Amino acid sequence: MAIEELAAVPLGLLFLLSGLIVNVIQAACYVTIRPFSKSMYRMVNIKVVELLWYQIVWLFDWWAGMHVELFADFETLQSMGKEHALIMSNHRSDIDWLVGWVFAQRSGCLGSSLAIMKNSSKFLPVVGWSMWFTEFLFIERSWDKDEKKLKLGLQQLKDFPQPFWLALFAEGTRFTHTKLLAAQKYAALQGLPIPRNVLIPRTKGFVSTINNIRSFVPAIYDVIVAIPKTSSSPTMLRILKGESSVVHVHIKRHSMEELPQTDEGLALWCKDLFVAKDALLDGYLAEGTFGTKAPIPIGRPIISLLVVMSWSCLLTSAAFRFFEWSTLLSTWNGILCSSFCVLLVAVIMHIFVLFSQSDRSTAATVASTRVKDD
Repeated sequence: MAIEELAAVPLGLLFLLSGLIVNVIQAACYVTIRPFSKSMYRMVNIKVVELLWYQIVWLFDWWAGMHVELFADFETLQSMGKEHALIMSNHRSDIDWLVGWVFAQRSGCLGSSLAIMKNSSKFLPVVGWSMWFTEFLFIERSWDKDEKKLKLGLQQLKDFPQPFWLALFAEGTRFTHTKLLAAQKYAALQGLPIPRNVLIPRTKGFVSTINNIRSFVPAIYDVIVAIPKTSSSPTMLRILKGESSVVHVHIKRHSMEELPQTDEGLALWCKDLFVAKDALLDGYLAEGTFGTKAPIPIGRPIISLLVVMSWSCLLTSAAFRFFEWSTLLSTWNGILCSSFCVLLVAVIMHIFVLFSQSDRSTAATVASTRVKDD
């Protein structure tokens, strides 16, 4: 366990304690409100879970001071936050999901931002539990198991009470050089365009998703996350250490009406989308920008800072009163118990960091599952 992760223990205590409070509120609402009104439950949960997600946005905006520039056309800017949308992003870095939350917050969709994620994610303390209450879709990465589960979960979103963003990482795993080599080998064997900056998308999940949401989701947002050559690649650990970086994001809106009607056409459209992403990234790596579009700064709203300050004041006051009442730190047993709790927080933070790292799945795994999924 790195010393930097131990330094993040105070942040971890704040996040985990406030997160447990959020989880308890979510559970209470799930039991008392959802059986009578799913729409009311969703509206309440959106506001409740934002109290947790704002802390992660604060890490990005204020603690690490990340600098984000957006490249988008006028139509895309005007639509963001005003409609349901499927988010199709490359999976370049460890914090692509966090960049998505930052843009969702700017667009007013933070509490209604959803994702299709691997099943193990829902077991993460606090974060995974909140995702489950918020109706994230969890899959096994085995189509025989996932097909019905994905269809049911997507159809449940038809009556969602406010605009949501649903993120789908069609590449199925985070980009690394080793995985790129495996993807290039697969492309050569299959006669596909050889990727240079992205992996080959898995189309079964995309096709099923479109078939199930086409009637009520009007748009797909094609998102490209890129890191300038002059900036260090951001990771969750670096953000926890307060290290800043620069992130460039290109977003292009596609109307759902543009998409083909057949499964074969949808699969080809998805592959073509990633070929286009690859070409745009070629130009970006050569020029350091996305075409002639001028970058748009997205600002740094103060609301996440206010939420963190409020949680800090509340929990510090509660902790002070608790230790004063319990005299926990006046005995060796109390000191040992408190030390164990701090160690537990450090371990959980370590798990979070490991979970976010790009190299957790191997190229061999990617290559073998590619044949099964496509």
